[in-house]
Amino acid sequence: MASDGANPAILRLAVPVPLRRLFDYLPPEGIDLSTLSPGQRLWVPFGGRKLVAVLVDMVPESPLAQLKPALELIDSAPVFDGCCRDFLHWAADYYQAPVGELYAAALPAALRKGKPADHWAEQWLQLTTEGKGLPETALSRAPKQQALLQLLLERGRQSRTQLKALDHSTATIRALQDRGLVEWIAGPTVPPAIPAAEATAPPELNEEQRQVLDAIPVDRFSASLLEGTTGSGKTEVYLRLMEQVLTGGKQALLLVPEIGLTPQTLRRIAARFPDRSIAALHSGLAEGERAQAWLSAAAGQADIVIGTRSAILTPLPRLGAVIVDEEHDGSFKQQDGVRYSARDLAMVLGRNAGVPVLLGSATPSLESLHNALSGRYQHLRLRQRAGNARPPQIHLVPTLGQQLEEGFAPQVLRHIGETLARGEQALVFINRRGFAPALTCDDCGWLADCPHCSSKLTMHRRQRQLRCHHCDYRRSLVDSCPQCHSRSLSALGGGTERSEELLARRFADYPVIRVDRDTTASKQALDRLLAPARDGKPCLLLGTQMLAKGHHLPRVTLVVIQDADGGLFSADFRAPERTGQLLEQVAGRAGRGDLPGRVLVQSRYPEHPLLQLLLEKGYGPFARQLLRDRAVAQLPPLRAMALVRAECEEPRWAEEFLETARTQMQALAPPSPQLSYLGPVPALLERKSGRFRFYVQITAEKRGQLQPLLARLCQWAEGNRNRRLRWAVDMDAQELS
Repeated sequence: MASDGANPAILRLAVPVPLRRLFDYLPPEGIDLSTLSPGQRLWVPFGGRKLVAVLVDMVPESPLAQLKPALELIDSAPVFDGCCRDFLHWAADYYQAPVGELYAAALPAALRKGKPADHWAEQWLQLTTEGKGLPETALSRAPKQQALLQLLLERGRQSRTQLKALDHSTATIRALQDRGLVEWIAGPTVPPAIPAAEATAPPELNEEQRQVLDAIPVDRFSASLLEGTTGSGKTEVYLRLMEQVLTGGKQALLLVPEIGLTPQTLRRIAARFPDRSIAALHSGLAEGERAQAWLSAAAGQADIVIGTRSAILTPLPRLGAVIVDEEHDGSFKQQDGVRYSARDLAMVLGRNAGVPVLLGSATPSLESLHNALSGRYQHLRLRQRAGNARPPQIHLVPTLGQQLEEGFAPQVLRHIGETLARGEQALVFINRRGFAPALTCDDCGWLADCPHCSSKLTMHRRQRQLRCHHCDYRRSLVDSCPQCHSRSLSALGGGTERSEELLARRFADYPVIRVDRDTTASKQALDRLLAPARDGKPCLLLGTQMLAKGHHLPRVTLVVIQDADGGLFSADFRAPERTGQLLEQVAGRAGRGDLPGRVLVQSRYPEHPLLQLLLEKGYGPFARQLLRDRAVAQLPPLRAMALVRAECEEPRWAEEFLETARTQMQALAPPSPQLSYLGPVPALLERKSGRFRFYVQITAEKRGQLQPLLARLCQWAEGNRNRRLRWAVDMDAQELS
C-alpha cells in the first residue's frame, strides 16, 4: 500500500504479541505526522484487543493492501531513545524473541498499561522572588517554617517525594504559601526516596584494589571479570568505579541478583553519594514508584541506577559503566517469556555505548571464567580479605552412620552452643524451606504428591498446609492417610521450619532468625529480619540461599552447611557448578570481621572428589576441573547450546511437535561433529502446572551456526495452530528443568 506523496505515512510498530515481526498501521486519524517519532507509544487495535505498541519506524509504503489506523498517540516525546531501540532489536534477534514482547518487558507495568509518562510528573516546591530575598533568620519564631525555608535556600527546589522523606508537613508548606514565600511548579519526576544515611568517607584501598581500579578504563569499552574472594572488598571497587563515572558526568548501572540485596546496597551507595540521584528498579516496588524510577533513569536524571535483571533493558542516555554483582547468579537469566540473560546483555550494552563492563563474583560462572581464561575478558583478582578478616577454617563432618537430631550431628550442635555462649553469631544453611519435603504413610507407603506437577508436596506444619513449591498448589495438612486411612504419617527429611523448631528449643536463650521465602514475603522483610544480626548481638541465623549472597555480618563466626551433597548427583550437568558456588558463598559469611571464622560442612559422602577439591583447594581449582570435564563432554561453555522447548497437557502433542521441529532443523543443518541434536527428552521436572514439558537440545561449535537455524525454526513454528501447545526457543539455556 503506497502513501499519499513521498513523505513516510506508514507506522511500523512493535506490538506485544508472540509473533517475530513488526506490524504496519496507518497514523491515528487527524494526527499531525510531525508529532510522531520512533520510540513513542501508541494504542493500536489488534485481533479485537487494544494494545500498547511502540513506534519503530515510519515508511512510505507497506506490502499490505489494507491497514488499520492506530487509535491514539500516548507520548508527546519518545520513551525509548535510538540506542536503546537498537539494543532491544539486537537482543530480539539473538534470543529469537518477538520484538514487541521485548519492548513490553523493558517497560515498567504502568507504562506497559498505557499510562502517560507525564502522569508521574512531580510537583516541586520552590522559593518565590520574595522568599529568596528573606534573611536566613526571618522566621525564627516558626522553627518548622524556618527549617523548610533554609532547606530551599541551601538545596534549591524540592519535590513532594523529597519533602515527605524529610518529614516536612503539608501544614508547614501551606503556611509558607500563605505568606507568598513558596510556590509549586510541575517538573520532571525523581526516583523514590532512598532511606536516609549518613555520608561516609571511603576507606583506604589496599594494593590489590588499586591495581584492579587502575586496570579498568572509564573512557572506552572493556570487559572485565573481577574474581574476588568473599569479603575481599569487591563492593568498594564498584563504588570507586562509580565515583569515576559520576565525576565524568555519566550514569552508572549496577545489577544485583535479588530484591533482598537492594535495601542494603541502596543504603551503602546513598551514604557514599548523598548528593546524587539514585533510582532503584525491581519488582518489589509499587507500580508508581517503579514508573518514576524508570522515567528518571530514561531521562538521564538518575545518576546511579540499581536494579535486578530487567534493569538492563532500561534506556540510559548518559551511561558510563555497567557493573554486574554476583554475576554467576542464575536469576540474571529470564526463565520464561523472553529468555534473555542480563549478564550477557550487559556486555552488548557496554560495547554499544563504549563503556566498561565489570562482572564481579567470588565464584564466577564457568561461562565468564572461560571467557577470562581465553582472553576475551580481562581477568582481575582480589585474593585477600579486606581489613583484618581472615579466611575461615573449613571442616567436613561425616554423617553416614551417625545418630542425627533433626539432621544435625551432635558435634555441630555443640559448636553452635559454644559460639552463642561466646557472644558471637552462628549461621545455619539449609536449602529447603518448609517443615519437611515429603509426607508419607508408614503403613501403605502413600506419598503426598502434587496433582499438577511431577513433585512431592512440601509439609508446612505451622500453617498446617501441604504445598507444591513449583505451581503453588496448596491443600490442608491431612491427619490420616487418604489411601488406607492410617494415622501413622511421617514427615520425611527436614527443612528450615523443622530445623527452626529444634534450634529454638535447644538454644532457647538466643533468638533464632529464619530467612526463607516464607518469612520474607512482605516488602523490606529481609532487611527487618537481619537488623538484629547487624546489631551484633548473639543470635542464630537459619535459612536458604537468600542468606548466602552479599550480606556483611561481621559477628558471624560459625557457618553450618547441613547438607553438602544435594547437587553432586543431579542429572543436570550444571548442578555441580551451582553446588560449588553455593557452598563457597555460604562459607564466605563466616569470619568477615576481626573474629576468626569456622565452617562445618555435613556430608554423607565426604570422600567425593569434587567436594574434596572444593574444600581443600577452593573454588578456582574446582571450577577449572569442571571446565575440563565440560570440554570432554562437549558441553557449554566450550560449545554453544540452545533448547527448543514445548509443553502441553497432552504429552504426545508436545513430543510430536519437537520431533517435527528436529526433522526440520536437521534438513537445514544435518548432524555433524560441529552440530549435534538430542531429544525430544522430558524436562527434569517433566510435569508442571498440569503441562508435560519436553525439549530438544542443539549444541554447536559456534553460536553463529545456531542463529540462522533457530530463526528458520521460529518461522516454521509460528505456523503451529495447536493453541493448547506452548513452545519457546531458549538460547544459552541455563535450566534443564
